[in-house]
Parts: sequence; structure tokens; C-alpha cells
Amino acid sequence: MSAVLNRNICFIGGGNMAQALIGGLISRGLPSTRITVSDPVEQVRHLLAEKDLVVTEDNASAIREADVVVLAVKPQVLAHVLKPLNGLFDGKLIISIVAGAEIATIAALAGSDRIVRVMPNTPALVQTGAHGLYATEAVDKEDRDLAGQVLAATGLTLWVGEEAQIDAVTAVSGSGPAYFFYMMESMIRAGKNLGLDEKVATALTLQTALGAAQMAITSSNTPAELRKNVTSPNGTTQAALEVFDRAQISQNIQAALAAAQKRSQELAQELSESSK
Repeated sequence: MSAVLNRNICFIGGGNMAQALIGGLISRGLPSTRITVSDPVEQVRHLLAEKDLVVTEDNASAIREADVVVLAVKPQVLAHVLKPLNGLFDGKLIISIVAGAEIATIAALAGSDRIVRVMPNTPALVQTGAHGLYATEAVDKEDRDLAGQVLAATGLTLWVGEEAQIDAVTAVSGSGPAYFFYMMESMIRAGKNLGLDEKVATALTLQTALGAAQMAITSSNTPAELRKNVTSPNGTTQAALEVFDRAQISQNIQAALAAAQKRSQELAQELSESSK
């Protein structure tokens, strides 16, 4: 973490994900005076200024003294944001958390290929994110370590070897929290239907999700082995899992993630074409 503490970091875009990263970096010792945020929304700038951050709505001035520039804007405004900054990124590492923005798209707009592409997910807001990172050979080990330190402030960081794998990361972890929320919703509804109070059903469901995840993380057993360990022959768990199997839940999950990956590929293509 020491390397990132000696860098000036600029965020273009001050939304929820940027704020999560900023909070994580500050909690790890980065002085707030080293962080600049550029955002067009006055309310966002006011909120960030209260945290003793340098705020502006001028992107060019924001990146001037930066060693690292984090792109945290909506995909549809990326070209509008970067075209006026083309050629101003010399000596700066670009970290993009823009969904669907391929490195080639960003490089053409920014005039730099020193870019790390990241697919984060929303649990970063509570410092338990899972981030997939990719960079081309234009990014050296020092820059890779630096990018990893920035993202590690809010959770797990994993590098992938090909940019196309970012679409798979999107399907598994980028969209993944929604799948678990969907399961939680269904279990809470089922608990209510079985006669539980909604608050009780909710508390039991959420704690069970947390406990199962913690067991899977800390255990030497695989999730499949953990499932088998709690599935007694002819017991209640087996009765439930047999219903899942008859409904082909596992196969449907495979199909769902494949659909998410395909849509990620389509969005990247659409963004590439619209940014030209």
C-alpha cells in the first residue's frame, strides 16, 4: 500500500463507486489532500468538499498534477469527457471502472495506452468488493501494483490474462450481487409464506447468506463439499435441493451468466462504435 500513499490521485466522476474507493484509500492512510475529484454536479462536489477533498468541475485542471487518474463516469458520457483531454495523460496511469469501455476505446479517446481496465462490483461500497483487472503489455509491473493497491482498498483484486475475460468477470461478479439478492428475496418470500414474520424471515435469510459465504471463504472444502456436508440422506435439505434439480436451477444459472456475458460483449461493441 505504501506506493499509492505517495501518489496524487484524481477521480473523474464522484459517484458511489468513486466515493467507495476514496473512502477506502483514506482509511488506508492516503491524505485527503492528495485526492482531487472532478464532477459536474454541484451537490456531489459539496459533499466531497466536506471530506477535505480537492473538488472541481474542470477535468483538465483536475488531472494536471495527478499521478493516477480514475475514470468513474457513465459509459454514455465517456467520449464527451475524454476527447477534450486527449494528449494530457502523459506520465499518468489511467484506471477505468467504466462499464463496457474497452482499452482500445479509452486509448483512442485519451491518447494514451497506459490503462488498467477494472470491473468492480457494488459490495465495494462496504469494502467487500470483488474486482477483475486487465491491462495490456503497455502497463508495467509498477503500474499494475499501483492499480491493485487502489482497488484493494475496497476488496478483492484479481487479474485476468485476456481482456475478453472481463465480460466473464462482469457476468460472475459484476452482476453477481443481484443474483444473491434475488435468492434472498425468494427465501424471504418463502419464509413469509411458511408463516414467519417478515422481519424474522429477513434476518434469518441475511444471516444465513453471510454465514454460508464466510464458511465458503474460510473452509478448506469446496462449496460443493460444503453442500454435501449439510445434506443428510432423505432429510429436509435434500428435499429442497431435489426441487431445485427438477427445476434445473443449476442449468438456468449457467444460461443466465452466459446471457450476462453476451450482453456485456454487446455493450462494449456499442460503446466502441458510438465513441468514434
